[in-house]
Amino acid sequence: MLGLPAAPCGLLSRPAAAPGLPVYRSGGYTYTKNREGQGKMAGISIGTARHTSLIKACLGREMKIMEKEGLKIRLRECSSGKYTFFSCQVLPDGQKSGEELERILRCRMARVLSDLILNHWQGLLLKDMIRENYYYFDEEEKRSILRYAKNRLGGGGRSSCAARYPALRQKIMGKLLDFLSHHNQLVVEGFIRFRLKEYVEVLEEAVERAVDDFLLEKEYREFIRLLRYFVEIQEPRVNLVHLLREGSGAFRLYDESRRPIRLDCFEGLLYNLSAEELNYDDVLISVLITLAPRQITVHRLAHDKSTLVQTVRQVFGERVRECLDCPLCRGE
Repeated sequence: MLGLPAAPCGLLSRPAAAPGLPVYRSGGYTYTKNREGQGKMAGISIGTARHTSLIKACLGREMKIMEKEGLKIRLRECSSGKYTFFSCQVLPDGQKSGEELERILRCRMARVLSDLILNHWQGLLLKDMIRENYYYFDEEEKRSILRYAKNRLGGGGRSSCAARYPALRQKIMGKLLDFLSHHNQLVVEGFIRFRLKEYVEVLEEAVERAVDDFLLEKEYREFIRLLRYFVEIQEPRVNLVHLLREGSGAFRLYDESRRPIRLDCFEGLLYNLSAEELNYDDVLISVLITLAPRQITVHRLAHDKSTLVQTVRQVFGERVRECLDCPLCRGE
């Protein structure tokens, strides 16, 4: 069981039985029998040092839903140092047994807490990891890394983090239900730290990959700035170059007279490159920069998101024009 601070107002202590009434235990709960024989539950106590207003609002909302379902609810709040504790109790309704009321409360609290952890604590955890492990980045860079980490976690299975994430949702819910089956008190920060280690590892991996993504993007932006500089300082060697993707999927360049531009004519660009190092897109970009055309017309590529087309647009900026219907577009 997690080490917890001293409980105020008796929130984290087992309820004492009224004089002369027997005490019963079920799972992690203690409840008593009143003189009519109805069970009186101890409830569940949730402690936290963060997001207290949010927790209170979420618990209050869930309690109201339960009340509309005919359950008798009690929600109390007390503080101890930096922690705030919320005691949630379901009182006997004269119909359901104590065990059934326990199960209902346990399931509702596990659902509320799993939602809070995934949708609210997750952002705090990511920020803490970035601040503690990557303190040398400035605030704007940290925000970018946080955005990349969140994208990693919501990447639809395209990364190892995203692939593990859906299963973790179920595991968190399961661990909460298991914990609350044996304990009627839980501190959110401690539960995450000691009981959700696999979840924390996924977040740490997402942050590590996010830093890699950020550095690669930063390197790419610096590369684009350098290419832009080369284009700006050069005198244009041609007025117009056409860029289009052929039926095979390969990109091709055409001159102002719509004749193919042969890349092998630019021997200086290819001289020291081995076959493994030779990248057609890189060579094509190098040819465009060497030619520094006053205008580049891209054909049938208005919605093309390929790296090559995006690079051309970023490097040549206002020199790029779109064409959707001409003899080149139609393959004539």
